[in-house]
Amino acid sequence: MSINNINNGSPKASIENQKFIQHQSLNNDTAQQSDAQKKATSIVRQDSVSLTSSAQQLSQVQRKGVEAPVNQEKVERFKKLVESGDYKINPESMALKISTLESELFGTRL
Repeated sequence: MSINNINNGSPKASIENQKFIQHQSLNNDTAQQSDAQKKATSIVRQDSVSLTSSAQQLSQVQRKGVEAPVNQEKVERFKKLVESGDYKINPESMALKISTLESELFGTRL
């Protein structure tokens, strides 16, 4: 008597195969869901910055200030006057200029 196809007719092997296939399918689904969640998370986590119009204007003023030409002779002349103590400040004139500048910047009139 020869023994061939020992498990022939026994559903045990096919049940184990079905469980293995289901387990693989479940793992694939979980991996796909994990990838989808990572993609969604990366999309949500993108940072953005928007500047107000005031900030944009300030940036433009700063750039213009850096690019503005400097009269080095005038700077040296005033530097010597300040160092020697001969530079005199007119407080009324300075106050008027400051208030004029503020009114121009903030849109108020004197």
